[in-house]
Amino acid sequence: MSRGAHGHSRRFTSESTTSTFATTRGSISMVQLGLVGLGKMGFNMRERLRAAGHEVVGYDRNAEVSDVGTLADLVASLEAPRIVWVMVPAGEATRATVAELGELLSEGDLVIDGGNSRFTDDTHNAAVLAEHGVGYLDVGVSGGVWGKDNGYGLMAGGSEADVERAMPIFDALRPEGPRDEGFAHAGGVGAGHYAKMVHNGIEYGLMQAYAEGFELLEASDVVQNVPGVIKAWQRGTVVRSWLLDLLIRALEEDPQLSELEGYVEDSGEGRWTLEEAINNSVPAPVISAALFARFASRQEDSSAMRAVAALRNQFGGHSVKSVSK
Repeated sequence: MSRGAHGHSRRFTSESTTSTFATTRGSISMVQLGLVGLGKMGFNMRERLRAAGHEVVGYDRNAEVSDVGTLADLVASLEAPRIVWVMVPAGEATRATVAELGELLSEGDLVIDGGNSRFTDDTHNAAVLAEHGVGYLDVGVSGGVWGKDNGYGLMAGGSEADVERAMPIFDALRPEGPRDEGFAHAGGVGAGHYAKMVHNGIEYGLMQAYAEGFELLEASDVVQNVPGVIKAWQRGTVVRSWLLDLLIRALEEDPQLSELEGYVEDSGEGRWTLEEAINNSVPAPVISAALFARFASRQEDSSAMRAVAALRNQFGGHSVKSVSK
């Protein structure tokens, strides 16, 4: 038991049982983890880890969800050797957090960056921590706001020893079933975020294909039940997928997606994927077209981009722009 930012007692371990995890995964080694960033994904990751029986101390600038008041308090609450997982926005916020942790942690500790950092940042972050004898793993995480219940797909980059050390955490976060269907040690430092970058590039293409199909069905006067047709693709067809399920969910809530504006941002991974495709002379016309379609969405409204906006909101809780009344 420890005291949070306002002195209120907060229990770091979950009251829920671990029988489900124990039944499906055998004996689980319980670990202690510091988790920095309790936003859309970090908050749910904390809950999933606690449900598996792990002790998680969370820190966030939002005192209402934080277990401790400062990053220094988080480090002080953990027993050495420590593991700290970072889930803050990519770029300067992550780099600054890693640098601060480097000053606070001790030799033998381990930092995991589970955000959507660009893979080129990982070498820098690992070097900063290495100066203090602290290890580093970069982990691409996929699962969005549904990961708490469904589990997260994980792609790790770093040393074999560090990956093995963090495996109880990965096993708790990944989906039920064989480990290699929800977790991969992709390679050395940077490989985890590189793999997640390509994953997200593929995601761009898949969403765009579904969106264009939706727009074509909607534009035609031949098909009168567009949501019904798309729902009929859920089982038995070669285009069934979780993304399709989420599009159907969105259509059930708003059959014409008329409550959304077809304005879609990109968070960086699609651009980075195309840059790497160019650097490696790999043709990627589908991903490039999907990215350029997002650019176009910011200039004019379309049914296809309303569908992409709906999908991003469904799987990741990303913000959308509602149509002005």
